[in-house]
Amino acid sequence: MKLKQILAALAISAVALSGCEKANKYVDTTPENGSAIGEVSGVWTKNSVHEIKGDIIIPEGKSLTIEEGVTVLMDVTAKPEIVVKGNLYSLGTVDKPIKFTVSDAYRTAENKFGKLWGGILAAPTCAELVLDHTIIEYGGATTSDASTSVKMGLYKAVAGENLPALWFSNVNGKLVVVNSTFRNLQEDCTYIEGGKIIFSNNTFYTTGVSGGEAMNFKSGCLADVAYNVVYSTNTNALKLSNAGDRTPQAYIIAYNNTMVNTGWRRPTAKGGSVWLEATVRADLYNNLFANTRFGVKRDPKKPEDNRSKYSNNYYYGYDQATVDQFQPGKNDVIAGVNDVKGTKAGENDPKFVNYPLTTAVSNADYDTNWDFHLQGSSPALNKGTLNFTRHHKAGITLTNGITYTSPEPALYVGAFGTKF
Repeated sequence: MKLKQILAALAISAVALSGCEKANKYVDTTPENGSAIGEVSGVWTKNSVHEIKGDIIIPEGKSLTIEEGVTVLMDVTAKPEIVVKGNLYSLGTVDKPIKFTVSDAYRTAENKFGKLWGGILAAPTCAELVLDHTIIEYGGATTSDASTSVKMGLYKAVAGENLPALWFSNVNGKLVVVNSTFRNLQEDCTYIEGGKIIFSNNTFYTTGVSGGEAMNFKSGCLADVAYNVVYSTNTNALKLSNAGDRTPQAYIIAYNNTMVNTGWRRPTAKGGSVWLEATVRADLYNNLFANTRFGVKRDPKKPEDNRSKYSNNYYYGYDQATVDQFQPGKNDVIAGVNDVKGTKAGENDPKFVNYPLTTAVSNADYDTNWDFHLQGSSPALNKGTLNFTRHHKAGITLTNGITYTSPEPALYVGAFGTKF
């Protein structure tokens, strides 16, 4: 009898321990400082630090709100993925941005192009995702057969893919990326396969080892893309495509963006500023191209929708080789209406407040002291147009009551006018 009681007690203990182990695989973080692996939701309160020890999942029907000043610290051994099946709201401020990053010991020149954690991967069930005043850095790890994204059939769902920092895939969803920074990433910063979308006032730099775009849009997207600065992406600042044949047809309106030195680090020539393909509909206005590898370029075998419009874009090339690659009729480069596109090296200096235009086009290192505002004497100040309508002029309203509106266009070209 006594032996039977001992054995029964041991069996109960084993079941209890087994239950604890199972529970510990799915631990919600506290609102304050904590660590996470598995399912998370609720609120991460301002200025807290959350160490992500393994893949985390925001369940379908639930939301995670991240408040200002939060640091989301990725374990570089686990290389976590953030899977969003519900909603994610990352709501930083100018003074207290949210950071998705790694510990200081790994923020080194050797890790300049990240690969130290996965990315934010929003499944088709994700209805709303906001990155506002958010820094995403050192991501872009390569998938394996053991990756959660591969097992769940997310993104490209195969081993050996370099993850984007942000993937979104709900054609009926709402995606807002504003006032944010993407840096130190292995390949694409963003890869978007649908949704009502605003990308504005963001900065992209030090991204792409052998390929990769800053903003990569596919079919299903209705996007306004404005006032972004893209520096030295490996390939394009904007890759615009209707690939995937989702409804609606991809229609991207990109205006008042500044692109500098993009495309030169790609081992083989393709695009180098804006790439158009596969019947995408694209309207491009008031964009400033400085020392980019090419002008706006199409895939001749799979061209864009013939309703696309290009107007009032501005080009500068420090050397003749660059200027030659802006010219329409060569390399499948597209001509726009009222474009400023000289034929000689050094023409149309935009007169940035602080950026040496002779910087090597192969340079991927970004100096945060650079200033891409225009001097008061800049010829680029009055070369834009206001004569177009954007998708989300009336705004995108979220279930939490916040409305984001795509910004008004400006008469200057590029992301910034004069500083004062």
